[in-house]
Amino acid sequence: MIDSKQLTKLYYSIGEVAAIFNVNASLIRFWEKEFSTIQPKKSKKGNRLFTVKDIENFNKIYHLVKTNGYTLEGAKKVLKDKNATIETQSKNNNDNIIEKLEQIKTKLKQLKV
Repeated sequence: MIDSKQLTKLYYSIGEVAAIFNVNASLIRFWEKEFSTIQPKKSKKGNRLFTVKDIENFNKIYHLVKTNGYTLEGAKKVLKDKNATIETQSKNNNDNIIEKLEQIKTKLKQLKV
């Protein structure tokens, strides 16, 4: 796994990303088509410009497929499930915050009277 803290530039070329993961640029282009989480910007010339977030997403996919032996479909499912879990956790956190704020509001109203 790469450490995103080591990535200092705003944008990386496809060649730089390929070098980071020691893969061919064609694999990056292929995974870009297969996984919606990898969405590099394109320059006026059409060159792909990868952000740190794109590289982090590529790293997750690379780890699932190359290290853990997942198929592309399996990796898509894992990433989808992780995103759903994160969204659920976020919703639960928001619900907890709202509940606590409601309790504080009630207590403040009691103090006001």
